[in-house]
Amino acid sequence: MKSHVLIAESHPLLRRRLRCLIGALADFEVIGDCQDGRQALRLALAHAPELVLLDLFMRELNGIETAAQIKRCLPQVRVAVLTTDRTGEYVRAALHAGVDGYILKDASYDELVVAMRSIVGGKKFLSPDVSQYRLDHGVSPVAPKKAPWDRLTARERSIWRLIAEGRTNRATAELLAISPKTVEKHRANLMYKLGLRNVAELTLAAQGQGLIARPAAATTLPGASAPNAPAEAPIVSTPLRGH
Repeated sequence: MKSHVLIAESHPLLRRRLRCLIGALADFEVIGDCQDGRQALRLALAHAPELVLLDLFMRELNGIETAAQIKRCLPQVRVAVLTTDRTGEYVRAALHAGVDGYILKDASYDELVVAMRSIVGGKKFLSPDVSQYRLDHGVSPVAPKKAPWDRLTARERSIWRLIAEGRTNRATAELLAISPKTVEKHRANLMYKLGLRNVAELTLAAQGQGLIARPAAATTLPGASAPNAPAEAPIVSTPLRGH
């Protein structure tokens, strides 16, 4: 069974190349790609891939912020950042955000493959040039924390589901025999606990957790190649490059 991968990379050429390289692997399937952190979060919540590869420096949300939000909502999804930055500050911040891998863009193709397989297999991976920060700075893999939705009350869960189904505060209040102000208060609390900002994110998170049914999948995701487009031949002899 193939592991599904989502790629978020701000450079179009590198994004296309990563899609081609990963798509050539027998044990991985690229389900989509995008260019900024907000899109990456939306697609991750909607499709819950086994692995998300995030450019460290993106518009809207950077890789660390995006990783933290994905991990809060979908702790089972494995996340790795891709960057040329070897600065200890970024490595530590990424690890504290819960990332499972820190991969340098000048890594070889073989290293990328090893990293992806290790991460999907449940291990942490840091490129050799930055691996010392895990020990030298006291940063070690952290056991997964309790999922945010486990902290929701039964009432908050009910309101989460009803709002995600498209019901207004007033309609939700009528169904639960409570006041609209009480619904509004519970709604604010659950969005704070889940780290979500709006109804769209709340709905996608509900789909990811199976509270409501997912919409029918589109034939292609943003950035996906057309069904009949010829595949680009993988280039395995040169390092991955980017910013």
